[in-house]
Amino acid sequence: QVQLVESGGGVVQAGGSLSLSCAASGRTFSSYVRGWFRQAPGKEREFVAAINWSWTGSSTYYADSVKGRFTISRDNSKNTVYLQMNNLKPEDTAVYYCAAKRGVASRSDDYDFWGQGTQVTVSS
Repeated sequence: QVQLVESGGGVVQAGGSLSLSCAASGRTFSSYVRGWFRQAPGKEREFVAAINWSWTGSSTYYADSVKGRFTISRDNSKNTVYLQMNNLKPEDTAVYYCAAKRGVASRSDDYDFWGQGTQVTVSS
């Protein structure tokens, strides 16, 4: 069966960095859009970043709140997507979820497959 498993969450001080990984299994996701979302306590889940794939290369998309600080990338040989998070702020504290979908990248949560989430806590 399809599984997306996140790793790399933890506790970091403001200004620090963390790198999240999301390994997929059960099928090849090389042509799928891969995305990251997050949900803070008491808030709705929100889009963080997405990356698509084509024969000519990948395109990336970011929420305005993380643009310039976060970088999404993928390694199709490992069926894995990454989220490098730099200059973290307390407001980045949330459970981070990876997701995958066919078709075009989107900022809505209309993704077909989801991971179980990993906690990121940024202390001030």
